[in-house]
Amino acid sequence: MSIKTKLSLIMTAFAVTLLSINIGLSYLTIRDNMRKDSEVNMMLTAKQIALAVERSRAVNEHIRSGMESTARNHEFVEDTLRMTNPQRIVEESLQANGSLLEISGINPDSFERGHSLLFGTYEYKNDQLVLDSAREALETGTTLLRETKIDGRRVLDSFIPIKPLYQKPYVIRIISSYEPISSAISKLMMSQLSISIVLLQIVVFVSYIMAGEMIRPIQSLLLRVNRLSSGDFDARIQINRNDELGQLAMQIDTMADSMGHYMTVLRQKSEENRQMREQLESIINQTADAIHLTDLDGNILRVNEAFEELYGWSGEEIVGSRLDFIPPSLADEREDWARETERGRPVVLTETVRLRKDGSEVHVSISESPVYDEDGLIVAFISISRDMTEHNKMEELLRRSEKLTTVGQLAAGVAHEIRNPLTTLRGFLQMQQRTKAVNQMHTDIMLSELDRINLIVSEFLILAKPQAVQYEVKDIRFTLGDVISLLDSEAHLHNIEFEAHFSPAPVLVHCEENQLKQVFINILKNAMEAMPNGGKITLFVEEGDEREAVIRVIDAGEGIAKERLEKLGEPFYTNKEKGTGLGLMVTQRIIEGHKGSLSIESELGVGTSVTIVLPGVTQVSGPETAADRKSLA
Repeated sequence: MSIKTKLSLIMTAFAVTLLSINIGLSYLTIRDNMRKDSEVNMMLTAKQIALAVERSRAVNEHIRSGMESTARNHEFVEDTLRMTNPQRIVEESLQANGSLLEISGINPDSFERGHSLLFGTYEYKNDQLVLDSAREALETGTTLLRETKIDGRRVLDSFIPIKPLYQKPYVIRIISSYEPISSAISKLMMSQLSISIVLLQIVVFVSYIMAGEMIRPIQSLLLRVNRLSSGDFDARIQINRNDELGQLAMQIDTMADSMGHYMTVLRQKSEENRQMREQLESIINQTADAIHLTDLDGNILRVNEAFEELYGWSGEEIVGSRLDFIPPSLADEREDWARETERGRPVVLTETVRLRKDGSEVHVSISESPVYDEDGLIVAFISISRDMTEHNKMEELLRRSEKLTTVGQLAAGVAHEIRNPLTTLRGFLQMQQRTKAVNQMHTDIMLSELDRINLIVSEFLILAKPQAVQYEVKDIRFTLGDVISLLDSEAHLHNIEFEAHFSPAPVLVHCEENQLKQVFINILKNAMEAMPNGGKITLFVEEGDEREAVIRVIDAGEGIAKERLEKLGEPFYTNKEKGTGLGLMVTQRIIEGHKGSLSIESELGVGTSVTIVLPGVTQVSGPETAADRKSLA
């Protein structure tokens, strides 16, 4: 239903209500007026009857007292009495007014005893009502008008009190029909109803026209809003009014301008987002790295094609479920992974092992980072896996190439280093062969040169020979403590003191302990040889920010020049009189094999600081022994 129709109906309903109220009030007014008129007429009639009664009595008394009783006079008296008789007046009144049904003269006292009437008739009977009303009218001295039904006929029952001067008061009861009043009311109401119907038709017609005029601006607004909803923000509303509708039209135009501007911006942003989404989708699907997205409970939300190729699971198989592809042997890594993700920190594993769908293992490099929403809350985690199989093969090839290069360098160095002592040995042997005598001093020199050759060959074998190693989780404090105990006596001989500052908590690493001992021996010996006048060597063992093991050795020796620092670790580069230059090289290779790092800082005249950083672990492989505690002490 349209607003125009609703307005027309509302205005029509309002008009109908007003007309109905008017008709109702008119009916009540007409009825009251008709009753008042009837009451006035009946009072006039009663007064006329009462006056006639009084006159009849006066005439009758006057005639009877003043004239002789002759036949002629008797007839005159009778005629006169008959003419002035109240009954005759009652009959003439009834004949003259057709609405009057009955007139009765009632004395309440005599009426109560035997229904004796002063005059008139008593056909419309209602004894108790008549008696009570007659007495009430006499007591109050006012006319009573009652609307009632007698013998099934609706009538007006009037009681008019009459109080003559020298007579006993009485009541004249007049019953008139209600039909004249009803007929008059009906005619007037029909007239009112006809007029109301005509007025209602006029109101309906006028209200429909007025409603159309009122909603014409609203129709313009509705048309404009429909165009806005369809995306047309350029049209304008042509309403030249200063009322609320005009203000609403201006506000809608302003809103259309704003929406047009914002829609243009949104389209641009949407296009940018679409392009960005397509680029991200392309990057995710085309990248060679395996990517999978998980929610906070670890359920897979999405995987890319590289993930399906690397691990063997399809997206339909695992989306919505948890993926447990960490081998049981890497339980420590599983716990560390869960702990870091709970803290919301990015997790990066340079290389680890994961399980494929068929149960086979694959060497991968994994990084996991949290995904945040606009409020800064973590909503998901994204993990990127890279297959390290080919990388490891290439790295192995590079290691072999480096090893061959190193062996070549070492071979040349060894040949050069061994040639000198061999030349010395050959010269002394030729001299002894020529002299046919053994010189003890020459023999000592020859043995010393042979020892030098043996040392060079031993360190060369340590570097070049592949050795079977067995890695275990060890507390680095105990390993370094054993080395300190081993070198403590020699340090005292050179007036050198070890000062250890070890962490009170375990510092665990995954290592081959004998190799690390060799590293610490080499470094401490270098520090001791750099302090010919004695002094203090300070050792620190602590856990770094990323739970790695940090070992620092600081001496107060002569220091190393900056130009020499760059060549440290090269084969046969040494400033020692009896050094080979292989010790630091072996040390660096051992540290690299443990995936750690070694750095050297030095200043001439101040001393040298060697820092070793090794990956830490969180679980001890075996219980701490008494020997371990003793070496730490």
